[in-house]
Amino acid sequence: MKIPFAAVLALGLLVPAFAQAKSTDRNEPMNIDAGAQAGNLTGDGKTTLSQGVVITQGSLDLRSSEAEIYMKDGEAVRAVFSGKQAKMKQQLDDGTWMDAVADKIDYDIKTEIITLTGNYKVTSARGTNAGQRMVYNTRTGEMNSGGDGSRVRTVIPPKNKTPAAQPAAGSKK
Repeated sequence: MKIPFAAVLALGLLVPAFAQAKSTDRNEPMNIDAGAQAGNLTGDGKTTLSQGVVITQGSLDLRSSEAEIYMKDGEAVRAVFSGKQAKMKQQLDDGTWMDAVADKIDYDIKTEIITLTGNYKVTSARGTNAGQRMVYNTRTGEMNSGGDGSRVRTVIPPKNKTPAAQPAAGSKK
């Protein structure tokens, strides 16, 4: 029974996926809950988790309708989370939170590249980024979105949290 969990433990690499995810999460046990599991856990193949997938590890909370774990030589090399919508929430090292939602979250474990597709939105204290497709390299921090004819929307909150002074009543501007 350890083999299914060992294979999926490679998903622990997802923990630092976006901007300084809480580094201590990697040292926490990973809990995987799904309604069903089927597939090949040795050699090459695919394991499917379905009927509501919930993965938690420290502050990481990942939820999707289905997850597919691809194996190569007995090692997990890719994890794809799908549903309307796959959701990921994690605390960052600075204590703030990051939330990501997308119709599909595809994590290439070997290259450490995450691709969010289908109405994605990433929200953190640094702002939001939303669109139809985003590719994020966890090694370099490089992020690419749009370019496929769809629009990308980024909102960066002001550094000054104090609202601008309003003109006094009756004054003309």
